[in-house]
Amino acid sequence: MNRKLLILLFVLMSSQVFACDICGCFMGITPYNNRNSISLLYRYRSFNGYNGQSHSLFPNGGNFFIPAQSQNSPITDHAGNPDDYELYRSLEIRGKYFITSKLEINAILPYVSNSERYNGYTSSISGIGDINFYAGYHVVQKLEDNFKQQLIAGAGIKLATGKNDFKNNERIRYSSLMQGGTGSTDGFVYLNYLVGLGKFGASLNTSYKVNGTNNRDEGIANSTTSFLNIFYIQRIGKDAQVMPSAQFFYEYSAGEKYKGVKTGEHVMNNLMGGVGADIFYKNIALNAGIQKNIWEGETDHPMSAGKVYVGITYNF
Repeated sequence: MNRKLLILLFVLMSSQVFACDICGCFMGITPYNNRNSISLLYRYRSFNGYNGQSHSLFPNGGNFFIPAQSQNSPITDHAGNPDDYELYRSLEIRGKYFITSKLEINAILPYVSNSERYNGYTSSISGIGDINFYAGYHVVQKLEDNFKQQLIAGAGIKLATGKNDFKNNERIRYSSLMQGGTGSTDGFVYLNYLVGLGKFGASLNTSYKVNGTNNRDEGIANSTTSFLNIFYIQRIGKDAQVMPSAQFFYEYSAGEKYKGVKTGEHVMNNLMGGVGADIFYKNIALNAGIQKNIWEGETDHPMSAGKVYVGITYNF
């Protein structure tokens, strides 16, 4: 293992997918310790198929990349149509800066694109999402021998910068789930623990998010996420490394609230698993991963099918 191995922690906030990506799709493992960085990350999340139906990560008619704006369809409710889907995409600029050797500050600026298809009608909206700022303190840094471990504790805030009043051409407002942002200011705390022995290692990232309400008295129940990554390090020559990994992600939220009361809508309670790979060459890191749903609690909405992420990071 590189003697300066560190988790590149990214707190992913997907404001339009309730509670599901606070720390969930971290952008890989990196050998750059105490290095500032700037990154570009693309995330895709799919909900498709109701209970008892098949769940496709890439449903028919859905776009993996950001589609054109489309707000001319009527808004309809879900009625068990197997072709229904909800897709959430986010293209994010991310920055990390070390104030000291143990204290880092981070920022995420997302551009979001959400699509929904219900009963044959498809809509897509796009715009700036909710900006996130957070800081992490490196409580434990033991990186000098064959057995390595690191613990990072942090906290952050999500600002209500995303548009929250997208409407269709008939001036009917889309649901909170479809909006570019939640319209609320939220806070979160997280822990990230890394342990390594030789070429093998694992990291566990867990977070808890406290959600506010917007000016319509809409809100999201407080949420928790956990992400486990088990990896292997293979050096290729002097300047390159490849790190394949197995990934597991769990998320929970009691869903939407209105005037402080839980509505029972959009409850998130699911476990996903998949694989990822991180490739490092000099100061550049490439990251990619895919996760499919393993288990989900009962819901009458399209169920979680999985997620994909790809990213590039420059360290300096």
